[in-house]
Amino acid sequence: MAGTRSSRATRDASASDWLTAVGQGLSQIFFQSNLVTGVLILAAFVVADWRMAVLVLLGSATGAVVGRLRGVPQKDVTAGMEGFCGALVGAATFSILGGQWESYPIAVAGAALCGPVIWAVQTLFARPPLKQYGLPSTTAPFCIVATLILVCTVPIHAKAAAETTTDSTTVAFFRSLLSNVSQVVLVDNPWAGALILIGLFVANWRVGLAAVLGSAIGSLSALAMDETLTETENGLAGYSGVLTAIALAVVLLKNSPTSWALAVIGTIVTAVVTLLMHRADVPTYTWPYILTTWVFLVIAHYLPSAKRT
Repeated sequence: MAGTRSSRATRDASASDWLTAVGQGLSQIFFQSNLVTGVLILAAFVVADWRMAVLVLLGSATGAVVGRLRGVPQKDVTAGMEGFCGALVGAATFSILGGQWESYPIAVAGAALCGPVIWAVQTLFARPPLKQYGLPSTTAPFCIVATLILVCTVPIHAKAAAETTTDSTTVAFFRSLLSNVSQVVLVDNPWAGALILIGLFVANWRVGLAAVLGSAIGSLSALAMDETLTETENGLAGYSGVLTAIALAVVLLKNSPTSWALAVIGTIVTAVVTLLMHRADVPTYTWPYILTTWVFLVIAHYLPSAKRT
């Protein structure tokens, strides 16, 4: 029976469709359906660690297959809409467990679990009174699953060396402009951030510009709120702002002065939420971006000058 369902799910998809789905699962982390962008993001993972890249590919592929099996149209699967949460789960698994052998089955299982979690979040938002706001599930399924992995695998967590920067505030700020971008995918590497940023400009120059804007505002806000210089420099204080800026400026709202104004304000709010979560010492992942974006989409619903895409 399972074999029959699998063959039905894959019958209308060629090998190239599935390869595209896996690649665009990476680009959809930043809301883009662009294979070149996906390849550049994959290169960023390879720069960080090739084992992380493998886990990300496994996560994206698993998410795509599970999405098709649960009846998601092939065009949406090919566009990467079902793979990006799984890809992020693969990245999170590496950040939690490193490259040990247990990471691989856990990443696949976690990516598969994203499917029903996506369905649950979408079902919740499809009911009144939330239905009117058209809220996306975005990366919430990834955050939920990654937190489960974090909590359930404590005995085999990889040991991470403590980091303390010795750079000046100016150097830390400029480094953060790229590390904010790379930390969206749980990588602390400015070269990886540069590759991702190039990919975003390839997809759409406004998306690249929004990413730079969100990164800069996120870092400036972190410094203004006395976030540690280390967490500012390595991108942990500003990465969610990158996603908030892209989402509100050009992806979830139609490009307009209002959308960019909301993006600026939303990025500042995201920085505050990030700081509060850091102070509470709870798993942050992309929750600051998610929570802020949901709230601002509700606000935008009541603004005549803010139009949804």
